[in-house]
Amino acid sequence: MNDTRGQSGIPLLGMRGVLVLWMFVLSSIAYVDRVNISIAGQAIAKEFQLNNIQLGWIFSSFVLGYALFQAPAGRLADRIGPRRALTLGVIWWGIFTSAITVVSSHFAAVLASLIAIRFALGMGEAIMYPASNCVVSRWIPFSERGIANGIIFAGVGFGAGVTPPAITWVLLHYGWRASFWVSAMGGILAGAIWFILARDVPSEHPWVSAQEQSFIRAGIAVASSAGESPRMSWGTIVGNRSVQALTLSYFTYGYVTWIFFGWFFIYLNAVRHVDLKQSSCYAAVPFLAMGVGAPLGGWISDRLTRHAGKRTGRCGLACAAMILCGIFVALGTQVASVKWATAVLAGGVGTLYISQSSFWSVSADLGRESAGSLSGIMNMGCQLGGALTASLTPAIAARFGWTASFLIAAVLCTIGGLLWLTVAPETSPAAVTTALAGES
Repeated sequence: MNDTRGQSGIPLLGMRGVLVLWMFVLSSIAYVDRVNISIAGQAIAKEFQLNNIQLGWIFSSFVLGYALFQAPAGRLADRIGPRRALTLGVIWWGIFTSAITVVSSHFAAVLASLIAIRFALGMGEAIMYPASNCVVSRWIPFSERGIANGIIFAGVGFGAGVTPPAITWVLLHYGWRASFWVSAMGGILAGAIWFILARDVPSEHPWVSAQEQSFIRAGIAVASSAGESPRMSWGTIVGNRSVQALTLSYFTYGYVTWIFFGWFFIYLNAVRHVDLKQSSCYAAVPFLAMGVGAPLGGWISDRLTRHAGKRTGRCGLACAAMILCGIFVALGTQVASVKWATAVLAGGVGTLYISQSSFWSVSADLGRESAGSLSGIMNMGCQLGGALTASLTPAIAARFGWTASFLIAAVLCTIGGLLWLTVAPETSPAAVTTALAGES
């Protein structure tokens, strides 16, 4: 087996490492833009006289827009390339992140306006991870994809982790509208830098050495079957059993994570009776655990894959991590101490994020030239799970209590882990379709 870890065994050297690090930055900003409303939610609800159920509709509208446009966004990234796709996406985020600040209580349809704005923001943010998967499929050798995705998705934990204290500080000093302006400006600046740094493929980049280009080509498998289309049809992608299992598993993943993104801050404040400043600190802990879990999981996954193959390194690791997360989340509901409950729940979501790189590494491997489209379908499942939990969690909590909300999430996460046992990470959907056509 060829060693594709880079010189001296260090992964992600050269320009590909720079792009991965900047996608970490964009990933962080994307999550600041989406999580800031959960911190400002109570101030917004107070100003516009909204209840938690209506606030849940606003949360869900973002996730619904994000979910529905995953597949189109992935196809767009495949067609125009991740450089332009991400740049356009970040500009869109900036516009609609700041658009919420113009809404006034004098509007005739305040709730409808807030829902529409958050839905539009979700549409724009849909490009983030399908486009990043295009970068991974074109720039990152197979043996580095775990750690690359781990770093990119560490941005989720970092962005969501710094949001509670940062947004709370801005909110307390300058009001909730200022927190959205800061988020928007940071995103537009990062998008401009991305456009300068990035190219769609290594051969187009003037800063990539011939040695790095050769190394990347050697580590990326290219479809070589005669007559094989460079891009898969939607039917080929959606009809594949591994893609179906990934999508359903990611649905359960999204259900669990969006309890933390949407409701954990409010849960601490309203149920655990922790004040606003303390809530912002406690709420950051699970997201920082995500920031640790994602790169750790990517590093473990790459090492296991090199020594035991993708079945163990990608699928086995993800299965174990998701089942362990379910156990942690269930235990967290039984802990009386706020500190220990936060620690246990953070352990659960941190463990869940150990599986994150497996989803995106396998989807890049299976998708190849259609990595954006395939990962868009998969991520749509995740976000539909998030849209469901955003509205369902407060409804379950109101009827059965918050413990029931977390226990349902724990059960779904366990099911999602078991679904990984049905994934075939070595066989692309295009190869399956070609084989079936040959048999017929």
